[in-house]
Amino acid sequence: GYNKMDPDEWRQLLTGGVLLNADKAPRNPCKAWLDDKIWEGILTVAQLPAFRNLPKDVTEQPKAYQAFIEHPEPHTMYSHLSEYCTEMTGFQKLLILRTLRLDKLVPGISQFVAKELDQKYIEPPPFDLEGTFNDSTNTSPLIFILSPGVDPMLSLLKFADSKGRKVDSISLGQGQGPHAERMVAAGQKDGYWIVLQNCHLYVSWMIVLEKIVEEMDPKVVNKKFRLWLTSYPSPHFPVLILQNGVKMTNEPPKGLRANMVQSYLADPISDPEFFDRCRKQPVWRKMLFGLCFLHAWLQERR
Repeated sequence: GYNKMDPDEWRQLLTGGVLLNADKAPRNPCKAWLDDKIWEGILTVAQLPAFRNLPKDVTEQPKAYQAFIEHPEPHTMYSHLSEYCTEMTGFQKLLILRTLRLDKLVPGISQFVAKELDQKYIEPPPFDLEGTFNDSTNTSPLIFILSPGVDPMLSLLKFADSKGRKVDSISLGQGQGPHAERMVAAGQKDGYWIVLQNCHLYVSWMIVLEKIVEEMDPKVVNKKFRLWLTSYPSPHFPVLILQNGVKMTNEPPKGLRANMVQSYLADPISDPEFFDRCRKQPVWRKMLFGLCFLHAWLQERR
């Protein structure tokens, strides 16, 4: 929408391009340190106007490019390349990175997005049950997409308690289908919340669940009713439910800062009554910070 990207350069980033007339291409001049496949990538990207002189620049400035390729964090080292590369746009530098160090493209893209848009676009937002609940209706399921080491049930039960809602849950598995159907029917009638956990473990029952969701009538189902589902990503999960449901995930935080933020947002620290109860606030806050920092450091060590 801002016309800041060249369509051909965008396509090159996505696909890597194809080298035309490969049989007539010049040979790799730096075989001692430059892989033939990378040299082919240099010739391929050189088919774009902005990179026409890249093969020549690599030949004339081999030390700069060798240092860039061998650096553990090349996406932070654009300034060490020749003037030809440093004058390129941020997006064009991504193409240089893709060509020379494909394995570092993801952190390079994250760095580009943070610089061009904002840091918040590369950080997962805090887990917001309230906002997700507000987007739901009595006929639209709320779907937790599970991540390893993360269990949303404690947060959900606390949230239900704050809303004054009764919760009935069941972990799905072989033979639990009829019981789950009765629970959903009772919840729809009486207006409490039903949680069906681990849907990925009961693949054969997903057809029945899809039918239940499809037949929900907003005029019949109690307005206070909510159907919560938890599942790991699965190819057998009904598409209809995914399309009609409100989806959310709570991935484990990455990095010290993200781990500490999650600790401060978790229960009971996030509860003002708990946080402000201590009379020795300066000492209490320092102790709490130290504990959260230690916890975050241990989490990163796993």
